[in-house]
Amino acid sequence: MSFEYQFPDPRTADPDGLLAAGGDLSVESLLTAYSLGIFPWYDENSPILWWSPDPRLVLLPDHFKVSGSLQQRIRSGIYSVQTDRDFAGVIRHCASVKRNDQHGTWITEAMTAAYIKLHQAGFAHSFETYYEDNLVGGLYGVSLGRAFFGESMFYHMRDASKVALHGLVTWSLQHNFLFIDAQQSTAHLKSMGAEEIEREIFLNMLQDALKYETLKGKWQLKV
Repeated sequence: MSFEYQFPDPRTADPDGLLAAGGDLSVESLLTAYSLGIFPWYDENSPILWWSPDPRLVLLPDHFKVSGSLQQRIRSGIYSVQTDRDFAGVIRHCASVKRNDQHGTWITEAMTAAYIKLHQAGFAHSFETYYEDNLVGGLYGVSLGRAFFGESMFYHMRDASKVALHGLVTWSLQHNFLFIDAQQSTAHLKSMGAEEIEREIFLNMLQDALKYETLKGKWQLKV
């Protein structure tokens, strides 16, 4: 039987951001974690590990930087972006794609199943890039209040994940989201406007975002 895991104060995480180990990946536990600014990240050889890094990488929607080449790619119409059409497909692509800095994947079968349940409950969403009706890029994450917690992204064609991110930013601007959580710092996301902030500031921003109603269910992007 699943249970709602009781998390420590996120401010007590160790210097690397590790906060706790154990618990489960039930919908209730995941929602509790995200509402506290905590997320799971582990591999098949470890217990469930929960993180609250300091600093935190966030993207403010109106700070998103669109390069000239990306703008040209979007305007060309070569890709189309849809939301929540194939969430399971997006997470499985994210799990299978090879990354230069990883020997395996942290998106285990248990994680995949858990986030699909979270999607079915209306709290997890995907932004998908299609080329000739084939899924070639995308991202997925969790939404609570006016915050979006990005989890992972993939691409099989040039700029396809960036186009999906542009879709997420467009949605966020349309619905007055306060921020997109990018979790851990990467040069790639920082080049697109994401910035590192202190954990305490992030937690305060999160509390502001949670004052608003969560937009549950299947999303539809207006382009």
